[in-house]
Amino acid sequence: MSAAILASRKRGKNTQYINNVRQAAHTSNRQALAAIDAGQFAKGSIMHGLWMVFAPFWLGSAVLICAFAGETPTTAAPSAPKYKKLVLSDKFHAEGAYYGDFNRDGKLDVVAGPFWYEGPDFQHRHEVRPPQEFDPKGYSDNFLTYTGDFNGDGWTDIFYVPWPGKAGYWYENPAGKPGHWKQRLALQPVDNESPMWGDINGDGRPELIFNQNKCLGYATYDPAQPERPWQFHPITPPGNYHMYTHGIGFGDINGDGLMDMLESDAWWEQPKDAKPGQTWLKHPWKFAAAAAQMYVYDVDGDGLGDVITVWHCHQYGLVWWKQLRDDKGNISFKQNVILSPQPDLKSPEFRVSQLHAVELVDINGDGLKDILTGKRFWAHGPQGDAEPNAPAVLFWLELKRDPIKGPLFTPHVIDDDSGVGTQVAAADLNGDGVPDVIVANKKGSFVFLSQPTVGKLAK
Repeated sequence: MSAAILASRKRGKNTQYINNVRQAAHTSNRQALAAIDAGQFAKGSIMHGLWMVFAPFWLGSAVLICAFAGETPTTAAPSAPKYKKLVLSDKFHAEGAYYGDFNRDGKLDVVAGPFWYEGPDFQHRHEVRPPQEFDPKGYSDNFLTYTGDFNGDGWTDIFYVPWPGKAGYWYENPAGKPGHWKQRLALQPVDNESPMWGDINGDGRPELIFNQNKCLGYATYDPAQPERPWQFHPITPPGNYHMYTHGIGFGDINGDGLMDMLESDAWWEQPKDAKPGQTWLKHPWKFAAAAAQMYVYDVDGDGLGDVITVWHCHQYGLVWWKQLRDDKGNISFKQNVILSPQPDLKSPEFRVSQLHAVELVDINGDGLKDILTGKRFWAHGPQGDAEPNAPAVLFWLELKRDPIKGPLFTPHVIDDDSGVGTQVAAADLNGDGVPDVIVANKKGSFVFLSQPTVGKLAK
């Protein structure tokens, strides 16, 4: 079987190759994996290993591989949603897309690059600003996108996170009137490759969390003064933070009810009654070599906030850090590997490169947040980084808490020809209680709508 798989792969006959993998999936699982492994893939072909391991899921086999738990394959849970792929555009406009009700009809719409698309079918698009297509070998002027009512008029506006180091602008919703939206300066510059969006200061409104002028911090906006740029509040002294800094996040690490800030090399504790611009308390810890979006979440259910992060967003690895407390309450962390930062090319274990966007969301409605991520295609062009031309997989990792073995993660492939950009977003677009997925990247702009499945999904 491995010879047939390898031969079809070398010939580039994808259909036969997939069929061979599917046949392997229905043999003894361990034998199939051993046969696949026996192919002895060439150096640098880690993603091909992923492709073969993933193919049974994607092609509808009942086989699921809990590669991270070291378990034998199990049957797919009936609550795992299926998705229908909508291609909004096959052009490269942006590497981040988002959602909002832009026409106030009570249905969520999608914004991807210069266009917004009317829900719930997303077939009718409108220009927000003059459209521009970009060469997939290069970069766009839009790395991420967020939405909010920035002028307090009751209409959802759009903020485009620019190419790192450039000025960021928000676009004022014309309240149903035709034409391009009015551009307003928000921030100059916006540094970091993965700025996040959330209420970090407890004022009830989301802030942009990023770095500027060599400091980590966040920016606030005042809806009563929409003509004024947003205000940046540093929470660190000047350091080695620059336009291409990798990794940032936020969450309550120490359980005091205040949001702390994460970076690849530390977490910053928010002081009680912190004043804007006040320096937070630094706790050094090497969470990642080059992170993307970082999250605080109680993975194992022990009541303590753990950290979930990509290890290197241009190479490999996804980890969660279990929070530990000593008898004095001092905090440390223990690393748990979800995807190996240094995968063995000779092993059939699940592996994927360049996880440059991560979202934490309860996909299957079981009350536990799952990890939504994928491969960023051509992050540095067709010759850059680890396996730039491998299949652009979009997938989610289902979290289960085993009472004996602890947290287990099971992969579910959504698509193999899209991946993520520098952002991946999730929201219930079709109103069925299941998160749908929104992606924009060098392959185009996409929506993945959940479809009815066998068994009732929790809502």
